[in-house]
Amino acid sequence: MPGVTNDQLSEAPRLADLMPWSAPPLRTGRTWPIAPDAPSLKARWDAFVRADQADRATLLEPTRTRTLHTPTAQLPGQRTGTEPLAHASGPCPAPVPLLHGPFDEQWLIPDQRLLDAARPELWRVADERQLFLVEQGYVPDAGGPALLASAALPEGRSPAGRPGRIRPLYRRPGGAEPNVAPGLLTHLSGSYDQEVTAADLFAWILAVGARAGSPDVRVPLPDDADVWAHGVELGRRVLRLERRDGERPKLPGGRRPYVRAPLPARPTEITYDRDEEALLIGDGRVSPVPAAAWDFRVSGVGVLEQWFARRTTPAEPGTLAAIRPKAWPQPWTSQLLELVTVLTLLAELRPRQDELRASALADPLTTKTLEQAHILPVPDTAYRPASVLDHQEEGPGGQFAIL
Repeated sequence: MPGVTNDQLSEAPRLADLMPWSAPPLRTGRTWPIAPDAPSLKARWDAFVRADQADRATLLEPTRTRTLHTPTAQLPGQRTGTEPLAHASGPCPAPVPLLHGPFDEQWLIPDQRLLDAARPELWRVADERQLFLVEQGYVPDAGGPALLASAALPEGRSPAGRPGRIRPLYRRPGGAEPNVAPGLLTHLSGSYDQEVTAADLFAWILAVGARAGSPDVRVPLPDDADVWAHGVELGRRVLRLERRDGERPKLPGGRRPYVRAPLPARPTEITYDRDEEALLIGDGRVSPVPAAAWDFRVSGVGVLEQWFARRTTPAEPGTLAAIRPKAWPQPWTSQLLELVTVLTLLAELRPRQDELRASALADPLTTKTLEQAHILPVPDTAYRPASVLDHQEEGPGGQFAIL
């Protein structure tokens, strides 16, 4: 990071203290309940429930925690069966969006019987008001963002390195009880002589959060109100690009990527021509694609390459994961063009994020300042999920869960 030393950054407050409550990544135990398209999931479920018991056991890909006979409750907010999978029938539960990896929103069958560790505490607070910060896997000297944001529930797995944590913005549904160190928002409001909301802090963290040669994400806080305001606005721009749930981002005319030659029905390889600024997908061609988009990496792994591989790498024949589109769907092409645009625009913001981080570290609110204000250390209760039960949740066999 230009102008910033690891020693400076390592003295900044930890993200884990500013947004204390977190959960580990989801653990599915099998790949077939996740897919880039919802129809494939419905077809996989139909094949599963049509199979006899012997074949059904193989198709499930059982693990130590999930077999055909494991009793499991509904996920909060979902209406799925709770009988053992050995007796499951009927249509597929409605797939829901899932951030499967960096910038890769896919679909998930939201049935806890299929998921080894679904993290119900996250499902209880996942609604239209919620946002999630996802710490990316720590790979020394790999570069790329340490944090990504999502409106969809994130799986939290990283393409490489030790996975980080998932941090919701709110501890309760409906945007209630910010997941922020007690007293911090009041302290920042006084320091900057303006109201500081949880959403403002989220945007600031997204703009400047980084690692200082260790897995801990650090968040420098400025003493200057103008630096804060600039950072919040920059973080909101980053958030709009990473959420991708509003108006589609666009590059200026002449820089927008287009399909110059149709993509093949079954592409198997993606390469990049730097001289022509073109993605080559079999005989297909997409351009212009800036080098910054192709070179965009998270935890050392190329985002575009991984996104393509997750849609084209063959699955083992005979498994449910092998049920997928027979040809490249047109919506994937639109998603690819949008992904190129998002990565390009995010790459353009990186120098401003580096400058902002350096400005914050030049005159910071230190960890010692927060300790003197009795914000740190954070009470143990802030690191635990809130007790949330605004509706009955069906447990195994139709019994209601007690929380």
